[in-house]
Amino acid sequence: MSNKTVSVDDLAKEIALAVQQYTEDVSKAIEKEVISTATKVKKEIKDKSPRDTGEYANGWARKTTRKNGQTTVTIYNKDKPQLTHLLEFGHAKKGGGRVSARPHIRPVYDRLIPQMEKEIEEIIKRGGG
Repeated sequence: MSNKTVSVDDLAKEIALAVQQYTEDVSKAIEKEVISTATKVKKEIKDKSPRDTGEYANGWARKTTRKNGQTTVTIYNKDKPQLTHLLEFGHAKKGGGRVSARPHIRPVYDRLIPQMEKEIEEIIKRGGG
């Protein structure tokens, strides 16, 4: 923050510029944190994924979308998307019985997302830096 003198007439303009700069700095820092966390989530899900042939575990991908000033990151399995729910929650067998759940997505989310939220709160308090 600079210590320059401004006239009363220019005060509103200077405040608006300061708020705009703060908003841009915070937005950039939050986007960086979201992308960083998404990268960690993808890596850990891949590492914790059940392995048979390895195709499912190697199929994890990350897609970043920017729209109207918002950044959304989606982690998905591009090779075997139909297996994510079945493996995460288990499923019924064809001849009866059940296949046990092998949670590997939700535990990673539950651990990393709260950390990201705390870091975003700190970014807002710091003003983006």
